[in-house]
Amino acid sequence: MPSDTENSLLDYHPQQYGDDPTSIRDTNKYTDEYVRGFVEKWDELIDWDQRMESEGNFFIEELRKRGVRKVLDVATGTGFHSVRLIEAGFEVVSADGSPYMLAKAFENGRRRGHVLRTIQADWRWLNRDVTGRFDAVICLGNSFTHLFSDRDRRKALAEFYSALKHDGVLVIDQRNYDSILDHGFDSKHQYYYCGDQVSARPEHMDEGLARFCYQFPDGSTYHLNMFPLRKQYTIDLMRQVGFQRVDTYGDFQETYHEADPDFFVHVAEKCYHSLLPKDQRAPADAGHVDYDDEEVTNAGGEGDRQ
Repeated sequence: MPSDTENSLLDYHPQQYGDDPTSIRDTNKYTDEYVRGFVEKWDELIDWDQRMESEGNFFIEELRKRGVRKVLDVATGTGFHSVRLIEAGFEVVSADGSPYMLAKAFENGRRRGHVLRTIQADWRWLNRDVTGRFDAVICLGNSFTHLFSDRDRRKALAEFYSALKHDGVLVIDQRNYDSILDHGFDSKHQYYYCGDQVSARPEHMDEGLARFCYQFPDGSTYHLNMFPLRKQYTIDLMRQVGFQRVDTYGDFQETYHEADPDFFVHVAEKCYHSLLPKDQRAPADAGHVDYDDEEVTNAGGEGDRQ
């Protein structure tokens, strides 16, 4: 007989934000936001085929050129990147804080002939639930913005750092919140949320909250409350936790104008390049951040990152 918890997971519950939804600014809220009905529609928002076409092999190539074999996907969602990396030959462990997301990811994996190794885990205590060390940790899908406090973000990054081998790499993406906060919302939906029948727009924006509304063709509506991370703040956090080099891409491009990309992708290396022989160091191009850098420039040298 199913337990009460198992029965509860099978139920459809509405999202609940109370009388003042914009007052909900709590890291612990995200698991309640991903109710079963929302998760079952999530792939309509992503559109796996279109997403695959738009991002190409960007993540696969970034990992391969660093010799990555074992990957921890800490924001598995419905399994898009876990499945893609498995099919590209990587060994993948799939973690997420939402049991609904993990169930959907497992189902999607089975449909494509794969059995995902899934683990429910809170990033702030990641190494309590996930054992072993990985060549790469990926945190994709704008997921890092579910953390609302500076302390939670630092704790999560420290857990990611600890889960990596000594020469590991962390890949995090985020919306271009700088552009939304400073210039207003204007998304092309070209790279990430590719479902052309789904609307994903901010209902409320301030320096402490990005409340997005997701409307689906059947008329259903869901929300997510997220923290609007500014790009330079995210880069600085990764440096302060200990990552030695950070490359930032705009919509998978090395060269970009600050307001143009919908999303940024940060590739942060744990490896201490200064301790390696010169012939083993990565090239010191213009797109990286080191501890002694005073400013950050776009890869390719087009403008300063402020």
